[in-house]
Amino acid sequence: MRTSMNVDVSFDPKRFVETLASRAHGGLLGLRYVAHGEDWSELAIDYAERLIGEEAGGVLASGPILALMDMAASMSIWIKQKRFRGQATLDLRLDYLRPATPGKPVIGRGECYRLTRSVAFIRGQAHDGDPADPIAHAAGTYMFTDL
Repeated sequence: MRTSMNVDVSFDPKRFVETLASRAHGGLLGLRYVAHGEDWSELAIDYAERLIGEEAGGVLASGPILALMDMAASMSIWIKQKRFRGQATLDLRLDYLRPATPGKPVIGRGECYRLTRSVAFIRGQAHDGDPADPIAHAAGTYMFTDL
């Protein structure tokens, strides 16, 4: 979208993550941009000792993976709409299939597959290098707060 001054004001996922990564929760997780398409986004968190949930095995905690998926899903909605829009996570379900491999980054992919006037529907997955061997599957709904 362009304004009357011919300035592009569409949503830029890479810039959003780079700005977000230096602040608050995204910065603590080390969230980074990977890629995006018309209705999906991929973000990653690198393996870090501060994110370990099972000290003996060195496995990442589920919380950082959930936060990664929530942000990847949210971004897929903004990408599909081509703009940032206030929203609240109504429901986000992660089905964990296996633990993340210690030492490997986790990549989260969120896809917005349906938009209504007030709700967005997403699906996605997290993996640590092979999308055919996911760590978790995600499904969720987000409500727009600017109605």
